[in-house]
Amino acid sequence: MTPTLLLWDIDGTLLYSGGAGLRALETSLREDLGITGDLSDIDWAGRTDRWITTRVFKKFSIPNTAANADCFIAGYLSRLPAELDRSAHILPGITALLDAARDHPAIHQGLLTGNLQRGARVKLGHFALWDYFSFGAFADDSPDRNDLGPHALARATAVTGHNFDLSRVWIIGDTPHDIACARAIGARALAVATGHHTLAQLAAHAPDALLDNLADRDAFWSLLT
Repeated sequence: MTPTLLLWDIDGTLLYSGGAGLRALETSLREDLGITGDLSDIDWAGRTDRWITTRVFKKFSIPNTAANADCFIAGYLSRLPAELDRSAHILPGITALLDAARDHPAIHQGLLTGNLQRGARVKLGHFALWDYFSFGAFADDSPDRNDLGPHALARATAVTGHNFDLSRVWIIGDTPHDIACARAIGARALAVATGHHTLAQLAAHAPDALLDNLADRDAFWSLLT
């Protein structure tokens, strides 16, 4: 069987956060950096945590030093579990899909996410999803999401021993940035309208496949096969 690689986004694809990340960031900004401000005007859907940090610092004229970034991110991560408790949940159908992919001998799955690896582990670990993934690409690798694909492919090969044909590599996400990330490496894009973008908005970026949600397991697998 030809191996297939699934590279999953997290926010809006695997999980609905209900603004948990935004609240944790605003609290860190206020309590750790001493700045009260609204971050909701930053369009960060599909962006990386490093990109978001740079934009926040630019908006509030915060020196973009390693010390400030470390303080901001550490404060965000420390508050994230409590915020996840308030509003986040696994999206419909996700656990069944991850189970089926894990149990299929020809399918391998990893992460391709704008989260820092520590943040991805907090979010997925909160819902017992972290152990489905033994590799991935994260904001630690680059602030530019389009740079993450090669890192994910290299780690997939290192872990599985397969050199994946790009026609059998699917990047699964809920934003136009996920589609662009797939295009950047010649992979296929499955867009799902479970985040902030509608089906029509995602369709305008011409993904290879498009679903309203991932609750229908048969629809998901029929598209990928």
